[in-house]
Parts: sequence; structure tokens; C-alpha cells
Amino acid sequence: MTIEIGNAPCSWGVEFANDPRNPTWRKVLQDCAEAGYRGIELGPVGFMPEDPAILGEALDEFGLTLIGGVIFRPYHDPDAWEDVLDATHRTARALKAHGAEHLVIIDSISPRRAPTAGRADEAVQMDKAEWTGFRDRIVESARIGAEDYGLTVGIHAHAAGFMDFEPELIRLLDEVDEGLLKICFDTGHHSYAGFDPVAFMQKYVSRISYMHFKDIDPKVKADVIANRTGFYEACGQGIFCNLGQGDVDFEAVRKVLLDANFEGWCTVEQDCDPTLDVRPIDDARANRAYLQSIGF
Repeated sequence: MTIEIGNAPCSWGVEFANDPRNPTWRKVLQDCAEAGYRGIELGPVGFMPEDPAILGEALDEFGLTLIGGVIFRPYHDPDAWEDVLDATHRTARALKAHGAEHLVIIDSISPRRAPTAGRADEAVQMDKAEWTGFRDRIVESARIGAEDYGLTVGIHAHAAGFMDFEPELIRLLDEVDEGLLKICFDTGHHSYAGFDPVAFMQKYVSRISYMHFKDIDPKVKADVIANRTGFYEACGQGIFCNLGQGDVDFEAVRKVLLDANFEGWCTVEQDCDPTLDVRPIDDARANRAYLQSIGF
């Protein structure tokens, strides 16, 4: 059985393609390789070159495999559907061009949900019609990725969106065919939402096609939930700490994966604020060393 460990541009503070604070895409590739990883995600579409020849040459130069990419768009907003579709096709096209496997769907942050991240009992819920449209837009992106581009598509719960809390994720899984939509499971976001990531994995590991490894500082988590702090501000406060220093039990995560004969990529994601006086490559190295120390 082979588990590969990758990293993602968000670990260098890259959340949006055109953010002037971003490091260069080549710097991210170089740092990722130098920190000991052999795979990387695409990042927000448009951050890395969409010309396959340019990106392909750089991936070869740094000895990196393109693992997958994320559609981080407002699936909760029917008026944003054209933007969602554009991101779906552009991301899927880039992944297919480089032989990547994983297309990840994330409902982006909603103003209606932002104040209740980590507060499942207070969060506003969609009515039946809203949910149906929301679900169907996710299904259509998944269908495009799977059928038109031959990718493995996973849903990813994310703080402050409408696919955040465990019951919402389970509801979607129950309503959508497993052959079309699998799970990209993020350990940190599941903890942020107030649920037990290991317990969820034990129940749903057969549907998990891809993992995001993220740890979460319990003290910062408690503070940002109590203060209703915005997601990106929470990142700036260090809510996502180095692996092994937070409340996610990665040795238990490893055991669940091994017991299930999981094969494929697990990608480190340590969202951070690119304006802070930090060196993301140092955290990337520390995270790789920690994972190696527990057998990854």
C-alpha cells in the first residue's frame, strides 16, 4: 500500500489567484520540492499558468506531480452559477492536462454562515428549495469533472460555507450517488466545525478518495468561535497550527487509513496569512518531518 504526501499553495497563503500578497507560483513549487514533498495541488485556478506547456515544464523541473485542484466557489448562490461553471471547467481542464486525479468541490464562505463557523446549533439552514438547488449545482460540477474530464470528484466541508457541519455532509452523501461524488476529507475543518474527524473517518473511510491534512490549535479555535471571528482572520491568528501540535490525532488518522488499505495522496494544507512574518517553507518542512515520524 502506498500513501503519498503532498502540499498545497494555501500553505503559502495563496487563497485567491490575484491576491497581490501571494508569492510567485514558481516560488511555491520550489519551496514545496525543497521541503520534501513530491506532489502539489493547483491552488486557485489562475494562480498557476493555465498553459500546460509552461506549468508542465516547471513541474518537471522541480520533480513534482500535480495532485488535484479545488473549485472554491459560492455553490450556495444561484446567481453565481456562471462563475462556478467557469471555475469547474478551467480547473478540470488544467488537471486533466497534467494527469492529475482529484477535483475537489468546496462551497465558499457565505456571509449568512460566517458568524456561526463552529456553532452548528446556531447556523442558518437552507429551506428545501435552496437545498435542492445547492445540491444539484454540486452534482452538476461533479458530473462535469467525472464524466467530461475523467476525474475523481470529492466534496470538501469548509468552515463558514453551507457545506460545513457533519450532518450537512452526511445529508449530501446520502442524496448523491457514490460513483459520482466521493469525499475529500479535511481533518482540520471537521474539527473546526465541532465534530470528531477520526470518528467520521471510521464510518465513511470507504468513500474517502483524498485527504487534506490540517491541524487546529484548540485555544485559538475556542477564541475565534467565541468571538465569531472571520475565517481569514482566524488563519492570521494561527488557528491552523503545525501538524501534531493541535487537536487532531494524526496517529489515529493513519491507523484508519492503513486499516482501510487507503492508497493515494494526502495533502498538507496549513492555511496562513501571507502578510505575516513567517517562512512557510519552515512549516512545510516541520509538517513533513512530523508525518515521517509517525510513519507517513
